[in-house]
Amino acid sequence: MSTYRLSNLLAPRAVAVVGASPRPGSLGRAVLDNLRKAQFGGAIGVVNQRYEEIDGVASVDRLADLSFVPDLLVITAPGRAVPHIIAEAAALGVAGAILIGAELGRGEGSYSQAALDAARDHGMRLIGPNCLGIMVPGSHLNASFAAHMPRAGHLALISQSGAIAAGMVDWAAEKAIGFSGIVSIGDQLDVDIADMLDYFAGDLQTRAILLYIESVKDARKFMSAARAAARIKPVVVVKSGRMAQGAKAAATHTGALAGSDAVYDAAFRRAGMLRVFDLRELFDCAETLGRVSPPRGKRLAVLTNGGGIGILAIDRLTELGGVVATLSPETHKQLDSEMPPTWSGSNPVDITGDADAERYAAALTALLGDPDNDAILVMNVRTAMAAPSDIATTVTQLVTADRAKRMLFKPVFAVWVGADDAVARTFDAAGIPNYLTEDDAVRSLMHLVKYREAAAALTDVPPSLPKEFEPDTDAASAIVDKAVAEGRTWLDPLEISGLFAAYQIPMIPTLAAADADQAVAWATPFLAQGVTLVVKVLSRDITHKSDVGGVVLNLTSVEAVREAADQVLARAKQMRPDARLEGVIVQPMLLRPKARELILGIADDPTFGPVIVFGHGGTGVEIINDKSLALPPLDLKLAADLIGRTRVSRLLSGYRDVPAVKADAVALTLVKLSQMAAELPQIHELDINPLLADETGVVALDARVVVRKAERKFAGPGNATFAVRPYPSQWQRHLVLKDGWRVLARPMRPDDEPALRAFLQNVSKEDLRLRFFAAMKEFSHPFIARLTQIDYARAMAFIAFDEATNETLGVVRIHSDSIYESGEYAILLRSDLKGRGLGWALMQLIIEYAKSEGLKSVAGQV
Repeated sequence: MSTYRLSNLLAPRAVAVVGASPRPGSLGRAVLDNLRKAQFGGAIGVVNQRYEEIDGVASVDRLADLSFVPDLLVITAPGRAVPHIIAEAAALGVAGAILIGAELGRGEGSYSQAALDAARDHGMRLIGPNCLGIMVPGSHLNASFAAHMPRAGHLALISQSGAIAAGMVDWAAEKAIGFSGIVSIGDQLDVDIADMLDYFAGDLQTRAILLYIESVKDARKFMSAARAAARIKPVVVVKSGRMAQGAKAAATHTGALAGSDAVYDAAFRRAGMLRVFDLRELFDCAETLGRVSPPRGKRLAVLTNGGGIGILAIDRLTELGGVVATLSPETHKQLDSEMPPTWSGSNPVDITGDADAERYAAALTALLGDPDNDAILVMNVRTAMAAPSDIATTVTQLVTADRAKRMLFKPVFAVWVGADDAVARTFDAAGIPNYLTEDDAVRSLMHLVKYREAAAALTDVPPSLPKEFEPDTDAASAIVDKAVAEGRTWLDPLEISGLFAAYQIPMIPTLAAADADQAVAWATPFLAQGVTLVVKVLSRDITHKSDVGGVVLNLTSVEAVREAADQVLARAKQMRPDARLEGVIVQPMLLRPKARELILGIADDPTFGPVIVFGHGGTGVEIINDKSLALPPLDLKLAADLIGRTRVSRLLSGYRDVPAVKADAVALTLVKLSQMAAELPQIHELDINPLLADETGVVALDARVVVRKAERKFAGPGNATFAVRPYPSQWQRHLVLKDGWRVLARPMRPDDEPALRAFLQNVSKEDLRLRFFAAMKEFSHPFIARLTQIDYARAMAFIAFDEATNETLGVVRIHSDSIYESGEYAILLRSDLKGRGLGWALMQLIIEYAKSEGLKSVAGQV
């Protein structure tokens, strides 16, 4: 977490404007006016040497001349003056400042760097530069130059763009939607997206977070904060720059398939965030999240007076993965008795074009009480038979009354086609999300559904990996290290074969021959068994063999192998005279006519580090463009989700006379690649194309691997390249306690949920109360999931097992503070094991871990 002193900035007791001006249209005047118009309850100071007072507020020459020390500064002074202002403010104890201006420069020697250095010396926080400012309606704080002040509400907006933030404020003013806070973070000199995600995740007034992103500065910090926030409340993100061509310089097919926006999309998905693609969708999400909570399911009932528009809504619902609700027998009977005989008799519930307010009320009452739907879309097409405004008023009264009598009420959405603004204001006043079209309404419902599903997925328990998978990391490292030491970029086919063998990835046998005679010698045993062969040129300088005619297929005789070896060497020498030729490769041709051709690989993203790629393979891989990406580390569930997001995934199931691909074979290969990326950071790019998959399993036919010297992308100990810090297996410990008692202590994993649940049953109620500071009567799945699913970037938990019986003995965990200086730890042991030294051993282990992470102190509440 990174919320240090942010509460002082967003709920300050006193504010000062440095650079305020009486000149109309100036930034300083606009900020001062907004502070006063918002009726900020604390002291407001003005610092400007040129004026004695500004609009009735006395001005002082220096911050030290104020009669109080402000929590927050808003600086509109010229860039050259900012470092001096920050240094003075930090020395006085000011908590933070908003840097409105954009002329501070960047990097070493700039005004912005000087300001940051001065602030960090005293722990002062900076928002901006180049930002709109901040608005917190609940605190009557408008420290910005926005044109409007939003009303108080439960949405938080974090925006890298001041213009986007200003636009949201203007839109919200028209729609009567409130905000818990709006923060324009600008260039993120200090306070960044992750800091604000952490703050609003813990803010009790915030029900959902809206996010506008242009770029991420620290991917590991961002992912850690985003995953934590999305577990608690909806986080909706829109990102600009979707069409960036980040893959143009990639060396492999896998690298070319990964583009910068596709990686961001994978990151948002991994964090459980809800991505939208334009401001209209963001506005619709704000409309929805500001007024209703996610439904229990995705069954939608549609009530309309126009059959055509109702069918359009149902079509859109089906396209987006929603479910058309059925009408329960009781509801159907009730509608039959109260509707005209011409009503539709099914969902969409078309109550015909002459429906008045009374008929709408009767139908909506029936649907609100129907247990077979989770949400309701009420639609109206304007006719001369009934006033749309009267129907809207009736609907709002009915929905308001229904909400008042239920703890959990169904979301109700409205679409009034052709109605005037007065109807929209009626729905806005009642807090009913309303939209211009059925598409907007249905899409907004599905945003809520997807958030609920994503939140549930974050608490899923992944399946355990097969225990027999133990890669030979030393052998793999030796192969990669040798290539890097020799200054090579590509592994040769024999090295790739050895690398894949170390990670138990099946690959077609690969035999190297220096010349045609040796190729024949290798080929003879295969030919004797009737195996068809392929000969390929072997050169570390030729990566795409087919480009130089370096591949000959379907070889069935000794003579054909000899001729093929001579031909590929001759062609390669002619077309690439600069290339070093080591000889040829002889491989058996696998004839699996019903196997699917897939591509799997590792690509490197400059922001998020390694990504895992899966898709439809073969020679037309870029043209088919059927791929998906995921951030490692992967487990089998995440790998299955990665596969399921492609069209080719449907071919992995059995169809007609084609058997289904062996269960988990492809997913396990993806997990192996993920582990390879974690343990071998020298691998820059890798692709397997094609990987053949059928009912017998998988086998790699061809692969390319790009290596380079490992680079540290993220700070801190342990893995330095993953944006999502992987499982720290190096912290597994075998402890020997009193009387030779042997205990295994290792970092907790998500699949430890059953072991933890069983352990908690063996802890006394009094011990549970002392640990959790409350009486614990039961442990729900979400509660235990939060305990077992550790974000190793900001927390750690060790679980201890008896090596003889495999019983769970105890747990110790630590959470670092917001600035990674201290940590809070807690220990819980099985109640019958006290006095045997286990608690002391676990405490020593957590202290050792805290030291390695750079924490200065640890403390626990007793």
